[in-house]
Amino acid sequence: MKQKNVLPIGIENFEEMLKSGYYYVDKTMFIKELLDLKGKVNLFTRPRRFGKTLNLSMLRYFFEDTGDAGKNVRNKELFRNLKIMDAGEKYTGQMGMYPVINLTLKSAKQPVFESAYSKMKLEIADEFKRHSYILESDKIDDDAKSLYHKIANGTAEYDDYSGALKFLSKCLYEAAGKKTVILLDEYDVPLENAYFRGFYDQMADFIRSLFESALKTNDFLRFAVITGCLRISKESIFTGLNHLNIISVLDKKYSEHFGFTEPEVLQMMKYYQVEKRFSAMKEWYDGYRFGSVEVYNPWSVIKFLYDLCSDINAFPHPYWINTSSNDIIKDLIVRADRETKGQIEVLLSGKTLDIQVHEEVTYEDMRGSSENLWNFLYFTGYLTKESEYFKDKYIFLKVRIPNTEVMTIYENTILNWMKEMIKKENYHELYRAMEEGNAERVRDILNGQLFSTISFFDNAENYYHGFLTGILSQSENYFVKSNRESGKGRSDIMVKSPSLRGRSFVVEVKVSACIDDLEDDAEKALQQIYEKDYKEELRSEGYKKIDCYGISFFRKDCEVRFGAD
Repeated sequence: MKQKNVLPIGIENFEEMLKSGYYYVDKTMFIKELLDLKGKVNLFTRPRRFGKTLNLSMLRYFFEDTGDAGKNVRNKELFRNLKIMDAGEKYTGQMGMYPVINLTLKSAKQPVFESAYSKMKLEIADEFKRHSYILESDKIDDDAKSLYHKIANGTAEYDDYSGALKFLSKCLYEAAGKKTVILLDEYDVPLENAYFRGFYDQMADFIRSLFESALKTNDFLRFAVITGCLRISKESIFTGLNHLNIISVLDKKYSEHFGFTEPEVLQMMKYYQVEKRFSAMKEWYDGYRFGSVEVYNPWSVIKFLYDLCSDINAFPHPYWINTSSNDIIKDLIVRADRETKGQIEVLLSGKTLDIQVHEEVTYEDMRGSSENLWNFLYFTGYLTKESEYFKDKYIFLKVRIPNTEVMTIYENTILNWMKEMIKKENYHELYRAMEEGNAERVRDILNGQLFSTISFFDNAENYYHGFLTGILSQSENYFVKSNRESGKGRSDIMVKSPSLRGRSFVVEVKVSACIDDLEDDAEKALQQIYEKDYKEELRSEGYKKIDCYGISFFRKDCEVRFGAD
């Protein structure tokens, strides 16, 4: 049996993908659309890990004249049997025709500006070294060669680096007589990092200077393709760039070239003979809509396929959570007022939220309003479009959480935030009320805490159990034992003092179907403790004083019933 292609986990270089036997989802018609639409400077905004870097690598290998005839032939061979080769001479005739500057900014994530700037200097220097063959040309004068060496060696001045891309394209034009294609990957990563690290203005100034020189007044530019996660305001970064063509997830153009379409996912699953797990794949990793095309998260699809190839019954996981910064979600939750918390709960319930589209924003705008935050979440892949409509001269979207994977990111972030919030509270009053058997006071304290949290009710039992366990675990005078995962016949929570002569409590939790069931369910929870003799475990350990609490929850309300030993 023929050996199957390897799944390309973390492979972002087009040459490596094609030459080393990895499974490749053919996105080469992106080249045709790019040439047909003739954009001078094209900014593609897509969420992290949706194939932007690989697509730019593909463009480099297609368009680049490397200065080496043999290498150009090898690059052309990479595209044999791919879709672009059937598009006609109009497109294939562009292969190997231009010098290409390929720069990624995704590694500029350092804690201070100086370190991040140094990292970008290294990336620029490496690109200069990659093109050092042009220094053999006598068409480049000695002064230019001297500056070229300084930039490549990391010894040039700040202004030299901020103007480096234009300078390199000028040198390439002088040596080869051809205008340059510029590819800039993940341009907004250093901006996002700088925003959360506190040096946004410095970084924005450098990126602005870099882009202005390379893209605004560059006579040696053939065309440019830039990728990022967010559409940063033209006034902030792309000052005066009137020929900038911005293609966001709202645009119907180029919509199928980033991420996997459903036919592509089905084809992959059939190739690896795991198509019977398609329903799980769809539930967890589908749900994105770019333009009018349904799109899957490619990173998570590949990771799940990798697990399925080892075990057809493998469970899906939130693979994307570890590959993309969740600081925006954390910032949303920490700063959420009562209205925003309610909106988050609407989304967590699977419903949609109406937002007005603000495509041209900066990171500094993010904290200005919840409307800006919803836009950030939409453009970064944490929300997706259900539908859109036009009202009062503005575009509005109905947005929702895309799929189960992203839902778990929200839930985990909220639970971690809730744990941190609980640690800051003093719950002496709660334990005093429990020791006194004051069920009404216990109820009031818990209701107050529920009012300030963000709840997800589709997984309500786990949420309330975690909420209550977290609160009860804050006392230094008691141990808390959760029996939820211990099998049938045990209570939800046991609370006990270190001393067997001290107090102990059995807590049973129920989630009510409606507000009117709260009292009855709290009483049922209490009676269940007695009927199933949940106190026996504590008695067998030697505890004498064992009190019982039945607690029922419905959304932001709870009811408590007390039973003495």
